Amino acid sequence: MFSKRGLVNLKFFLVFTVLILLFTISLTHTLKEMVINVEVEELYKMAVEMEKRGGDDIEMSCSSPTFLGATPERDGEYEYLLESDKDGRDHLVVRHHNIVVERDITDKNSIILNIILLIFMLTIGLIILTFLYSHILSKDTREPIQQLNRYLENISEKELNKIPVEKLPEDLHLLAETINDLLNRVEVFIGTQKELFIGASHELKTPLAVIKLKNQVLLMKERAPKEYIETIQLTNEKIDEMNAVVSDVLNIGRQESAQFESPVERDVIKILQKKSQDFSLLAQSQGKNFITLLQPDEFIASIQETLLNHIIQNFLQNALKFTPQGKKIELQSYINEDGYLTIEVIDEGVGIDEKQDIFAPFNRKGNKSGVGLGLFLAKSAADSMGAKISVKNRKDGDGAIASLELKSKLVCLL
Repeated sequence: MFSKRGLVNLKFFLVFTVLILLFTISLTHTLKEMVINVEVEELYKMAVEMEKRGGDDIEMSCSSPTFLGATPERDGEYEYLLESDKDGRDHLVVRHHNIVVERDITDKNSIILNIILLIFMLTIGLIILTFLYSHILSKDTREPIQQLNRYLENISEKELNKIPVEKLPEDLHLLAETINDLLNRVEVFIGTQKELFIGASHELKTPLAVIKLKNQVLLMKERAPKEYIETIQLTNEKIDEMNAVVSDVLNIGRQESAQFESPVERDVIKILQKKSQDFSLLAQSQGKNFITLLQPDEFIASIQETLLNHIIQNFLQNALKFTPQGKKIELQSYINEDGYLTIEVIDEGVGIDEKQDIFAPFNRKGNKSGVGLGLFLAKSAADSMGAKISVKNRKDGDGAIASLELKSKLVCLL
């Protein structure tokens, strides 16, 4: 009959009603006590005045009155009671020593009763108005939320329809815009996954087709042993290519798992120094120069270290791959104008084609080894960390500059 939220509202309303009724009862009782106390005080003063003048006792109309209480006063004590006569009239009687004073308070009791009824009616009216207002307000509050819920129900994995913010109340604009931003990221992620799936399929299909065709030709007639060896060698090469594709696809899965790592505080400069030592040895073994210029001496950031390592390693691997022998590679860092740490890897290679989307999956440069997923993974890692990544050609010569901009506190966005 009632939803959980409705039961909560009903309980709140019942508690509110009980509190209002208790307040009303307390108020009426206090009001009645105040009127009686005022009357008792006046009658007491009259009794004292009569005692001073030597007044006679005043007989009470009730044969056996019952005193309701005794109240101490400065010069003595007095007692008072309420009684009703045969005609139903209410009387207030005050006894002070041998002086008894009586007053008919029927009319005042009627006034008090009318005031109590009025207060009670106002209280009931207030409760009804509160209930109606709560019901109307609850309905007005539910309607925009139900409208937003209807928009969300129309969203599916095939149609990520955006919420029309302008059709919602202003109070829900920020929530709707946040949901739309999330839908945009989901849409980009799904699109990237589809592109990756299609690219991986093509990358695997080509070497498989080559292997199949070469084997079919080889089986058409008997061949010399050398031809069999060449075919087996070609098959092994194509299998290595497919293994590389599968390995990079698996790396994507590992990287997506790393996106859920809890950020930890690390000195980024120390991480860069370690990478510099490792790749300096590789560069020397290939006859290439490796230069390191790291500033400042320390930069503490809350990061996902696995993702950062993947990005820096990809930058340095690409620089080593495309830089000719005898040329140099630079790893540098500095604080930019916005107070963020910028990490740059500068090479003297062939540069990039700025007309292409170099972060697209399976985008390869020349005849170099690899399947073209490195920068795609680096971009995904940077987006997950809330960092900015870019690759551009050098203006002072051949080569490219790969850069990463880090804040002191990074947040996982996916």
